[in-house]
Formats: sequence, structure tokens, C-alpha cells
Amino acid sequence: MNTSPLRVLVVDDERPALDELAWLLERDHRVDSVRTTDSAAEALRVLQEEPVDAVFMDIRMPGLTGLELARVLSRFKTPPPVVFVTAYDEHAVDAFELNAVDYVLKPVRDDRLAEAVRRIVEARLTTSVPEQDDQIAVELGGVTRFVSRADVRYVEAQGDYARLHTGSGSHLVRVPLTSLEDEWRDAGFVRIHRSLLVALTHIEEVRMDSGRCTVVVGGEELVVSRRHTRELRDLLVRRARPGSAPRL
Repeated sequence: MNTSPLRVLVVDDERPALDELAWLLERDHRVDSVRTTDSAAEALRVLQEEPVDAVFMDIRMPGLTGLELARVLSRFKTPPPVVFVTAYDEHAVDAFELNAVDYVLKPVRDDRLAEAVRRIVEARLTTSVPEQDDQIAVELGGVTRFVSRADVRYVEAQGDYARLHTGSGSHLVRVPLTSLEDEWRDAGFVRIHRSLLVALTHIEEVRMDSGRCTVVVGGEELVVSRRHTRELRDLLVRRARPGSAPRL
């Protein structure tokens, strides 16, 4: 388990923004050192010379952009986690596809940056700890069988019970949805509605229509409440892996 302080590289072509972000990161007790550079090309040279635990970068930069730099980093044997720090929110989908850990909008707030650092620390821990594939006991025709949590696409609340939906059918368990939400959060399950819990890895599409958000899971379209739409998008950016990104 990797809990050592972070060595961070900050990339931004605007000196005031670069200095401010470096200063904010240096104040975080989880950050050990901060290296700065004003170009993506220079950032690549730094990454070849010394180990870096995370890269905070702008998107719109002359020459190689932040998105292009992230694509290069994704080909590294061990890609460093990337956090995009930008004044523009229209690149979030691209960041999602590049497996960015976070997407922070300028001007940067202390609490928002602290959350980005927390996600980097969490990403380091989860990559060093293998995920457990829990088995859930279900009753079917008087016989107790076991369903793999990895096969559960989404969970639907039914009073004090919860119905697990898998590719082969559904199963009712005597566990409230709120309990499963707490227990399965670290396994990639997220609440999208007061009565629905969805596995991020099974989301095939995210659809936006006139401000209404839905997700497609196993061919079924599920409604995302307004309250949970922003959280869902945030988690997708954080957790998505290359090659498994749902279509937005």
C-alpha cells in the first residue's frame, strides 16, 4: 500500500496560474514536492528525468496541448495520474476518455483542489490493493445460491429489500439499498436515483437531453435524478479506464 507523500508536476503556460497552483499544492500535507513547467514538451523532459506521482495540467497550451500530453502519458508503462486544471468545461468528455483522475475548473478553490489530491491518493491505494469479488447469497426456489457482485449491473430499491439485476435475471435480497450503497461504494457502485444504484463498469452510455440525464445499462435506459447527475459525471471522469468509456 503506497502512502508516501506525493511528488507533483504542474504544467501551465500562464505563469500566474502556474505559481498559484504550485503554491496551493505545496500547502497540502499530502504533497511532498512540486515541480513546475510552462510547456508540455518540458514536462516530458522532466518525466524522463525524475519520478512523478501525479501531473496537474492545463488543457489549452501552445504547441502540445494538455490533452495531447495526456495521450502520450497514457502510453507510459506506468502512467502518472492526471488532473486537468482548466477554465473550460467542454473538455470533460475528452478527459474522461483519457482516464483523468479529476477535472478542476479555474479559478481553483482550496477545497476543490484538496479533493483532487484525495482522489490521487485513493487511486494510488486502489491500484496497490486487489479488488475483492464478493459473493452475495440469494434465495431462488428454496435454494441458496451465490451471485458475483461483478455480475450485478444495477440495484433497485424495493422497500426494505433490494433487487439485484444481472445479465441472467434479477434476485431479491434482504438488504436495504442504503446499506448496499455504503458497502459497495468502493467497488464502483453509485447512486443515480433514490431507488437506483448502478455499477459504473456496466454503464454503456450516458445520455443528455434537454437537461435530463439517463444511463444505459445492459440495454436498459435508467433515469438519473438532477441531484445525482453532477456526481455521476464526476465519478465517471475519475474511474473510467481506457477502452471501457461509455459513450457520452
